[in-house]
Amino acid sequence: MSKEPAKPADSLVQELLAERRQLKVALERARLEVADAQASGGGPDPRLGELHAELVRLRKQLDDTRAEVNLLRTERDELRDGIAHALTQLHTR
Repeated sequence: MSKEPAKPADSLVQELLAERRQLKVALERARLEVADAQASGGGPDPRLGELHAELVRLRKQLDDTRAEVNLLRTERDELRDGIAHALTQLHTR
């Protein structure tokens, strides 16, 4: 009688051991895949240099545009002041 309750437990243990072996195999396969992926694609992106050059170009263009905008604002303000001054002179005559 003591053998019968042990059978389901032995069966469960065997199933768990088999599952453990399968998981170990799957883990090792995953590790090998990761190592392979790192070895084949682990280097820097070949577009990195191009993207950096593009970034530098765009930043320079942005700086130039900002400078132009500031210049245009200054010219606009000077024109407004000139127009206001001219209108003031016209109204005082």
